[in-house]
Amino acid sequence: MDKPSPLVGHRIDKSTLINLEKGKIPPQAVDLEEVVLGAMMIDKKGVDEVIDILHPDVFYKDAHRFIYEAIFKLFETSEPVDLLTVSAQLKKEGKLEIVGGDFYLIKLTQKVASSAHIEFHARIILQKYIQRSLIKISNEIIEDAYDDGTDVFDLLDNAEAKLYDVTQGNLKRSAETAQNLVIQAKKKIEEISNKEGLSGIPSGFDKVDKLTSGWQPSDLVIIAARPGMGKTALTLSMARNIAVNSEIPVAFFSLEMSSVQLITRLISAETGLSSEKLRTGKLEKHEWEQLNVKVKALEKAPLFIDDTPSLSIFDLRAKARRLASQHKIKLIVIDYLQLMTAGGSQKGGNREQEISSISRNLKALAKELNVPVIALSQLSRAVETRGGSKRPILSDLRESGAIEQDADIVSFIYRPEYYKIDEWDDEERTPTQGQAEFIVAKHRNGGLDNIRLKFVGALGKFDNLDDFDSPFEFQSKMNADEENPFAPSGLPSADEAFGSAMNSDDDDLEDDNDVPF
Repeated sequence: MDKPSPLVGHRIDKSTLINLEKGKIPPQAVDLEEVVLGAMMIDKKGVDEVIDILHPDVFYKDAHRFIYEAIFKLFETSEPVDLLTVSAQLKKEGKLEIVGGDFYLIKLTQKVASSAHIEFHARIILQKYIQRSLIKISNEIIEDAYDDGTDVFDLLDNAEAKLYDVTQGNLKRSAETAQNLVIQAKKKIEEISNKEGLSGIPSGFDKVDKLTSGWQPSDLVIIAARPGMGKTALTLSMARNIAVNSEIPVAFFSLEMSSVQLITRLISAETGLSSEKLRTGKLEKHEWEQLNVKVKALEKAPLFIDDTPSLSIFDLRAKARRLASQHKIKLIVIDYLQLMTAGGSQKGGNREQEISSISRNLKALAKELNVPVIALSQLSRAVETRGGSKRPILSDLRESGAIEQDADIVSFIYRPEYYKIDEWDDEERTPTQGQAEFIVAKHRNGGLDNIRLKFVGALGKFDNLDDFDSPFEFQSKMNADEENPFAPSGLPSADEAFGSAMNSDDDDLEDDNDVPF
């Protein structure tokens, strides 16, 4: 008797026909499909082990797909799964004769004695399905690419979306036992105890690091603020601290500013030369020397800046994976979330759905690469219209509650000085000039706090807050701590300048205190 064709009883799509023309048969494991279905009908343990791995579409033969659908429906309704119940379910759906009747079901149960190795067999079936899916997607991409009416960027988005759906829909992680997880947790605790300093990536801001123990792997950190608060300045200062001081590789995705603009701001903060001077190029000879010497540390820093506009979440994932593979990136910064696009299948949804998709995918990216992801976000105008304190709260997050839900840490930047508020609303009523507040409003694995930082507006940078109250005293300390080797001859020293200022009249002193540093 001739062996039946492997094509009997399964769906033939366009990609299958193309492969047949080339003399190829799609990847399949029909014999394992029979073994798995037979094992599920004779052993309840077999159902429990593979029901969350397989779905009906993974089966190559239509008959097997119908049988699995019947088993799945019985499982969903908590009915027993065996030869008789599956037969009754198929008969109820009018598909018993299509699959080959009771004779075929009996034949499946006779092919196997137990459910041993059923999970291993199920994963092979799944792999064959993924191979067939990739062949189908590839053929669709080729066909669309030949169509001159197809927009090439839509083609890329669709291709990424299809590949992403295959990955998300089929590559599932299984649950781990408490024993294995306890061993992993103990090992991590031991590593932390033997490691000096923080368990995560240090931000360079002492009080922030003390609260968070550094930015933790797989965490999604949201830093939100109204325009003008200094979101980019804060994350640039943070990226500089991590890349220059700690020599930890950082990826910075800027959707708002060009990479040259960002690096110019970093040069300003690094050299102490104002952004205005760097923008106009009007530097004195000693300032050129200062520029050339002080940027050397920045030049060597493992900092990677990508300024692709309207970056989609799919592009971001691809770029981040590549950077993690090639440069061992340990931290990702995105400036800012609302300028991203979902791309792919989420393209047609409303903005709230799109932001939800982006937020969800950023958290998935953090877990996948096991690195902290810091995403900047805009706040709604509710902050501006609120009377009294303009300090942001969680409900001010713009466009989607999913951001708050997905994030491990939600923080805000608040600068009272921006709103012409001269004193902090505390008992000491200390001045707000040159200061900002880093508000940790949600912290999934730690405490909450409002941490004050120094904001140096002229240089576009944030720093740790000293014990000095006035900007004048801060500047005199900075001058006294480090003698400037680039100062031209004939200028007074830092001590002379400080003494001269202290001897000036009160009116002059008030004017000096009005100048932000």
